Amino acid sequence: MSTQPPSDIDPITLSVLSGRMEQIADEMDATLFRAAFNPIIAEAHDASHGLYHATSGDTLVQGKSGLPIFVGVMAFAVKAVIDKAEADGDLADGDIYIFNDAHIGGTHLSDMRLVRPYYRDGQLFCYLASVGHWHDVGGAVPGNYNPAATEVFQEAFVLPPVKLARAGVVNQDIIDILLRNTRLPQSAMGDLNGQMGALDLGVRRMDELLDEYGAETVRAALDALGHRAEALMRSELEGLPDGRWEAEDFLDNDGIVDEPLAIRVALEIKGDRMTLDFEGSAPQCAGPVNIALPTTVATAYVAIKHIFPSLPANAGVMRPIDVKVPEGSMLSAEFPAPTGGYTETILRMIDVVFCAFAKAAPERVVANAYGTINALSIAGKRSNGQRWVMFSFYGGGHGGSPETDGLNHGNAPISTATIPPMEILEAAYPVMFRKWGLRPDSAGSGAHRGGMGAVYEIEVLEENGAEAFLFGERGRFAPKGIAGGGDAAMNVFTYEQDDGWKTPPLASKMLGISLKQGQAVRLETPGGGGYGAPADRAGRDVARDVARGLITAEAADNAYGTAWREVAQ
Repeated sequence: MSTQPPSDIDPITLSVLSGRMEQIADEMDATLFRAAFNPIIAEAHDASHGLYHATSGDTLVQGKSGLPIFVGVMAFAVKAVIDKAEADGDLADGDIYIFNDAHIGGTHLSDMRLVRPYYRDGQLFCYLASVGHWHDVGGAVPGNYNPAATEVFQEAFVLPPVKLARAGVVNQDIIDILLRNTRLPQSAMGDLNGQMGALDLGVRRMDELLDEYGAETVRAALDALGHRAEALMRSELEGLPDGRWEAEDFLDNDGIVDEPLAIRVALEIKGDRMTLDFEGSAPQCAGPVNIALPTTVATAYVAIKHIFPSLPANAGVMRPIDVKVPEGSMLSAEFPAPTGGYTETILRMIDVVFCAFAKAAPERVVANAYGTINALSIAGKRSNGQRWVMFSFYGGGHGGSPETDGLNHGNAPISTATIPPMEILEAAYPVMFRKWGLRPDSAGSGAHRGGMGAVYEIEVLEENGAEAFLFGERGRFAPKGIAGGGDAAMNVFTYEQDDGWKTPPLASKMLGISLKQGQAVRLETPGGGGYGAPADRAGRDVARDVARGLITAEAADNAYGTAWREVAQ
């Protein structure tokens, strides 16, 4: 594809083709969501599809339903396949590569990636790719979020890029290896078939598109979309003040050593360029909160996309942005460092970028969201010997914004995924939710308060009991408010034993919690930080929150003073 801005495609055709290609990725998303066996994909939509550049692997188009974090990391994944195909010299139409190696393709080992070259008239045109979070991929902990892992081999089995299919013929040996390395082979096979089906659909839709418009026109449109994404990003940056702003925040610990881990950023804007420098962040650690370089770069993109929501999902957005990551840090971890808890680290990265950007243009950002997915796995065996693994993530409050209060009980800002419904989880697993509701007094105060966190209490019904594993964060460092807003409540996890309720020694991480039938775990998730000075919040809004039970009268007095009581009366 050309490296020069194309000038011969008219805006209407470009708009039509952009929409058509987004629709292809959207249809691929929908195909997998409907076909997947595990609820993390089928219900929570922890997956993504897109079109990628034939030589660089850059993201060209991504579906709107897929996770934003995959926009950046899948470019690295596709480039890994491109490099392997060039080294092997045997790329063919109908090939499908599969792998989950996080140090090559980003995120963590639960995310299985399928990459397929798309050919037109015997020539490589682009790549199609699918990524989905499989329910279980081996390792020491069911569901793969092992808070005590010190290397990737304790998290899951590691699959480098290999050919699942050669020229359209599926290699059954690879499937046999995959199914032998999971506690839930039926779920894995269903998800794999769903991903292959999504790629097949993508090929058919691309054939139809190129039949209608021709390869050269579509290629010119892809070039134009990249250049226009870059131009839009440069225009946004030129409208901001030049300067340098810094921020820092901390992870509770790495699950092994009970010491906080710093994540620092210096954000600099000069004209139409931006630099995000993460110098000063903690060194690579023993536990699984490390992330590989592809994940760090992708997270920078997600943060930028939140700040500039009108920008397209295209690699051109990142051309004016330099991401500097210190070697040897937890943000550029080397194999075989564990990366299973990458979600917690990238959420903190987004928080510090928001806090730094708030010093440059507070009207552009929101306060910190709740900052942890609270990856909770409860697993055991039924009375008939069948294994069950309930893995899910849980919601919390989003940050207040310049315009409104934060969202109550939302999902993490790294994704467009949804929290699996209680009814789905109870139908699939021997558990009962005693509680599922908003957590009072959890939001940060402010002119616009943060959103409310949630309370979940989950009882084990299986007579054989179960084991629980938690990988969370924000148990010791609260989500921050900005522009004078207050911090939110911190994460609280407790579990029931014969002698009462207990808390983990590391606050937000624990494995091997033995639960008897009738015992439960409880998550009280953080709210979002507040935006703006609490003194600027309207008394009627405080009174309304008290009346609705979102904040107690005592907490309202402490945060906002007592003037709201006059409105309430």
